[in-house]
Amino acid sequence: MLARRLLGLCLLVLAGAADAQSVALQGMLGRKALLIVDGGAPRSVAAGETHKGVKVVSTAGDQAVVEINGKRHTLRVGDSPSSVGGSGGGSRGNRIVLTAGSGGHFLTQGAINGKAVQFMVDTGATAVSMGLTDATHIGLNYQNGQPVRVSTANGVVPAWRIKLASVRVGDVEVYEVDALVAQESMPFVLLGNSFLTRFQMKRDNDQLTLERRY
Repeated sequence: MLARRLLGLCLLVLAGAADAQSVALQGMLGRKALLIVDGGAPRSVAAGETHKGVKVVSTAGDQAVVEINGKRHTLRVGDSPSSVGGSGGGSRGNRIVLTAGSGGHFLTQGAINGKAVQFMVDTGATAVSMGLTDATHIGLNYQNGQPVRVSTANGVVPAWRIKLASVRVGDVEVYEVDALVAQESMPFVLLGNSFLTRFQMKRDNDQLTLERRY
């Protein structure tokens, strides 16, 4: 049962010789990697096997090493989108670079307390904010947080103010981050100002760069 548990979604935009190819590590099925290539159906691929030009070299824990066009890339659950020869967003060291999607929103995979989530950057949100579904997935003990009420698109709803041990986007990790858990479902975890204010933010057209403050 545990072997069949999905471990999250790690999206890597990989550029081939001609068109960019999207590869998602949706989770692990035993020792096989659950890959989604170019938005197709998930396929379990064992080490040494190839699916749509993507060869799985090895798997370990929540990581998979894949090979595309002779180059190897490591997919890790919770990593932010990165690019190899393409124009996707990514991060390195103390710097995060994100590229806006078709709707103009900055979406990125990341992790809270080591659990994979999908973030949407929201400079209007005071804190990192999420609904009950994501809070339960992460395993947050939000009921012990401070009860508050927050305004949402559906009106004023009950919520809990809590502290997150860590928030990670790519290889950039921030600790002790204020957060809100709202008593309603939310399509994304909002990456609000309790995380964003730790960085210098610069937007250039459809690219957002976050540089860690010191």
